[in-house]
Amino acid sequence: MNLPVILIIAGAFLAFALLVILVGGPSAGKAKTRRLAMVKDRHAASTEAVVAAQMRKTIQSGRAGGSSLTHLLPRREELEKRIRRTGKSWTLTQYIFATMIIFVVATGAMLVVRAPVLMAGLVGLLLSLGLPYLVVGMTIKKRVAAFNSRFPDAIDLLVRGLKSGLPVTETFQVVSHELPGPVGEEFRGVVERIRIGNTMEAALQESAEMLDTPEFQFFCITIQIQRETGGNLAETLANLSDVLRKRAQMKLKIKAMSSEAKASAYIVGALPFFVFGVVWTVNPGYLAGFFAEERLIIAGIGGLVWMSIGAGIMAKMVNFEI
Repeated sequence: MNLPVILIIAGAFLAFALLVILVGGPSAGKAKTRRLAMVKDRHAASTEAVVAAQMRKTIQSGRAGGSSLTHLLPRREELEKRIRRTGKSWTLTQYIFATMIIFVVATGAMLVVRAPVLMAGLVGLLLSLGLPYLVVGMTIKKRVAAFNSRFPDAIDLLVRGLKSGLPVTETFQVVSHELPGPVGEEFRGVVERIRIGNTMEAALQESAEMLDTPEFQFFCITIQIQRETGGNLAETLANLSDVLRKRAQMKLKIKAMSSEAKASAYIVGALPFFVFGVVWTVNPGYLAGFFAEERLIIAGIGGLVWMSIGAGIMAKMVNFEI
């Protein structure tokens, strides 16, 4: 049995073990106990109970961040924030395990098709680093798009609640119950943070940092200015809702006008890799020098760099800020 086969078998066992860890999840009994403790802490009336609840939260947060794998990451806080922005129940440890699984599977697949060891390692490394990052980015983008599409409806609901005489915090709670999806989740988080003692500005700013979208920043600025200067908040929010709807329409027009340029950029960017894959499938020996000879390796790296620069320029040309 040669070395590549041994590596493939070992990688398959490792991938299976990591998959069992990922799918297994936490214990149901421990999760139930933790939920009961959270309910007790939420309804605690005495100061001692509140302090004890805060101590328990601090200890649990310290334990949650005590993984040896996560501490090896250089930008751990930013990656954790990026994962939280997805709105999913993913953890940083699961992200690392998924990266390891992709590396093992991709490298093993390249070795199966008799690719050079260097090429297999590079492809596995690129896929393991890029694919999870791309999936998280697409999930964040999808969630933000869903939030922006329903956010004007939430503002209209706030306007109707304010005109009927409800306070701002009560209208937030109505929106959290009436609107599903990311809008309801974010407003529910704002209401919960206000209940535990945060100011409205701090609660809104935390959601704004998590969403990182101009639409919600406009909303936070409107609320803050109105609380400082006064005025008719319902009328101001109605104007904001109209502005956000027109902004969304302008984005759709720009997307339609730039769709042809984006399609051309995708085709031009993918064509060299497609041709390389076809030639490698037909005649692997013709391109084997790109992984053995120094001059061809330098030429290939230079070509990738120039293609990356061109792709970045084309992306900037079709990206319009509103």
